[in-house]
Amino acid sequence: MAMAAAFLILLLMAPAVYGAEHVVGGSRGWTQSVNYDKWAAGETFTVGDTLLFGYGSSHSVDQVSQDDYNNCATGNALTPYSGGQNTISLTKTGPMYFLCPSFGHCGGGMKLAINVVAASGTPSGTQPSTTSPPTESGTPTTTPPSTQTPTTTSPPPPSGVAGSFGNMNHLIIGISLVLAPIIALMC
Repeated sequence: MAMAAAFLILLLMAPAVYGAEHVVGGSRGWTQSVNYDKWAAGETFTVGDTLLFGYGSSHSVDQVSQDDYNNCATGNALTPYSGGQNTISLTKTGPMYFLCPSFGHCGGGMKLAINVVAASGTPSGTQPSTTSPPTESGTPTTTPPSTQTPTTTSPPPPSGVAGSFGNMNHLIIGISLVLAPIIALMC
């Protein structure tokens, strides 16, 4: 019985460690008909999340440097992807850049820049500003954040149940993982 209880506790904790899966471009996928700046602005990319690129045979995905992204320079991929569907794990904080290396596609807007934040929602390398006790004049002084603060910002992480589990799909998967063994033990 103790083993079953330990297993149940482990299953209850499992959904919290799953990151969100971001389907790049939403229902249209990795295609020239999506405004990726607008799509990315509606997402929060956190360490542990994944990007899912789905695309047709006329496309592929290259992870590139910021310079190559800004200039739509192809041929210098940090990591090239192909095959029609790729899942890319977000394992560290900071900016990431992607583009389609097919001729003219990047120039036509088929490129994506994201900023990955730490699980707490604070980008790595940043320090919040601090307020010291009041001075003789009676007003507190504020110390600005560290100069290491990135120039890019991202929206705050989602709150509530969906934010805690990445998205509602992960919540459903988590509940299924918990209920299946319980039902199996009852039978």
